[in-house]
Amino acid sequence: MEEPLNLVLFSGTDDKLNAAAVLTAGAAALGRPVNVFLQYWALEAFRSDRIEADHGLAPEAGVAGREAVDALRAAGQASWAETLRQAKELGGVDIEACSLSMDLLHLEPGDLDPLVDGVEGVTAFYLAAGGGPVVFI
Repeated sequence: MEEPLNLVLFSGTDDKLNAAAVLTAGAAALGRPVNVFLQYWALEAFRSDRIEADHGLAPEAGVAGREAVDALRAAGQASWAETLRQAKELGGVDIEACSLSMDLLHLEPGDLDPLVDGVEGVTAFYLAAGGGPVVFI
């Protein structure tokens, strides 16, 4: 079996979440397993009451980046959350919330969108990662 792609999501901005979603969908389309570990501000974006909200862009995007993202959205590009839903439908995608970040943000599993499969610690994430690459976004 091919080693999984392992993504650690730290940032909660829409552009970085979209990049992670596209990487996840691409790997899933190729049949490669994907482990996504949600920490801090990325985890905050996966709250069921905030997942569809505008989470802004990274500062380096600037005004031109905002205009480009808005144009893509107006043209019908799927949101990062929808792209992740589609990737999960392909199979082999596991999205886990970091237990430490859950404590820090005072979140319970019921606060999270159903995209999130569960809560685990960093050790469990590394065990699932095997020898696959770990990408930090």
